[in-house]
Amino acid sequence: MTEPRPLASLLEEWEPVIGLEVHVQLATRTKIFSPSATEFGAPPNSLTDPLVLGLPGTLPAFNQAVLSLALRLGVATSSQIRARSRFARKHYFYPDLPKGYQISQYDEPLCENGHLDVIVGGGLKRVKLQRIHLEEDAGKTTHVGQTSHVDLNRAGVPLIEVVSAPELGSAEEAGEFMRSLHRLIRWLEISEGDMDKGQMRCDANVSVRLRGEDRLGTRTELKNINSFRFVENAIESEIVRQVRILEVGGRILRETRLWDADKNQSAPMRSKEEANDYRYFPDPDLPPLVVDGQIMGSILRSLPELPSVRFDRYQRAHGISPSDARTLISERALADFFDATVAIHPRENSGRTLANWILTELLGALHASGIPVSRSPIRPEMVSGLVALIEAGTISGKIGKEVFEECFRTGEAPAAIVERRGVQQISDTAVLWEIINRVVAANPKQAEAYTVGGKDGLFGFFVGQVMKETQGRANPAITSDLLHKRLGR
Repeated sequence: MTEPRPLASLLEEWEPVIGLEVHVQLATRTKIFSPSATEFGAPPNSLTDPLVLGLPGTLPAFNQAVLSLALRLGVATSSQIRARSRFARKHYFYPDLPKGYQISQYDEPLCENGHLDVIVGGGLKRVKLQRIHLEEDAGKTTHVGQTSHVDLNRAGVPLIEVVSAPELGSAEEAGEFMRSLHRLIRWLEISEGDMDKGQMRCDANVSVRLRGEDRLGTRTELKNINSFRFVENAIESEIVRQVRILEVGGRILRETRLWDADKNQSAPMRSKEEANDYRYFPDPDLPPLVVDGQIMGSILRSLPELPSVRFDRYQRAHGISPSDARTLISERALADFFDATVAIHPRENSGRTLANWILTELLGALHASGIPVSRSPIRPEMVSGLVALIEAGTISGKIGKEVFEECFRTGEAPAAIVERRGVQQISDTAVLWEIINRVVAANPKQAEAYTVGGKDGLFGFFVGQVMKETQGRANPAITSDLLHKRLGR
């Protein structure tokens, strides 16, 4: 009997091909075609109206705020914006879809052929987007034992569906695609993207093929995955499942599977539907969606510098590492804080130093206090002022951290704290030489062991003694030079 081949060896021969379909709830106060609110956590079935309930005689009315938010993402991803797009009816029959169809877009989507810049390793990978289209959400069905509960509060909530091309090559890349999209939608303020609230959900289409082949394998769809980690785990599991089947001569079924995060495995849900299964046709109750030059001009003027652009700029202009640049763009408020600090700082080429203080001291203090960057008690001019004091040699880095803590606690300017506490760094060589002479005279055995016995580790002892004498105010560089001279080596 042949021994099964090691999994690592198998995975080297097979290449995964992954495409994602990501649903994002848009940050509107009301639903896409009705006046009901989109509030999260309301009592079940309290956010409904005759249209949501599918009652006869109701007519949808499009929420124009939805269009503005969707266009922001379309422009930010360099998509082709359709001047006239249409809504279609997508028919399927679930208890949480009271009309018996979902209003979506089919052959005339709002946005096509864009791209998303995804951070992979230390650089950016450009992933093509096939389309971004609008649709309404369905309700939610919860099963408790033999009983099913239907809550229609989500029915009619506005969504965009972002469909990537099948060109992601690993579970890790798929997770990074999700993180990059999540960062962008929050950056553009089109959605909170809270996955715990169902505001961002992912379906993953996964297939495998032998490396070097051009033809795509049979794909399966993993449905409704609601965390970055689960996306990666589900896709990794599906890759392994398909490779195991194909290696023993089996056949991959074209099906939809549900991911069970607790069991870390997927299970069949149904055979995969084709477009004709949904019997799409243009919605006769909704006119074409028209995007004119005035709308596009307003969107273009409102867009901020994108996170991928800043990620590249921070590395190129300031010499910041990819990991630090990634952290700086993790939220727009933090990136704006950094840019504002650099803009007012009096010394050029200090970007990396300023970033270190923001990423280490500021973020550490904010996280410990549970305060968001947008409400930081320390402002950009205070970080700049503190770093400027250190660069000028007025205070040491160690004293700078103490000043920062007091600044964070009280909101007082760094220069005022330094002046009040009298912690200016001692850089006067005459003063430091006198202190060094006293320290060396007080420790003759250690001086002899260093100069005669060659015990180099004792140099740090003398630096520490000088710092103790000066309460940490001695200029470290000048102190080191003078000690070498005094000790003769």
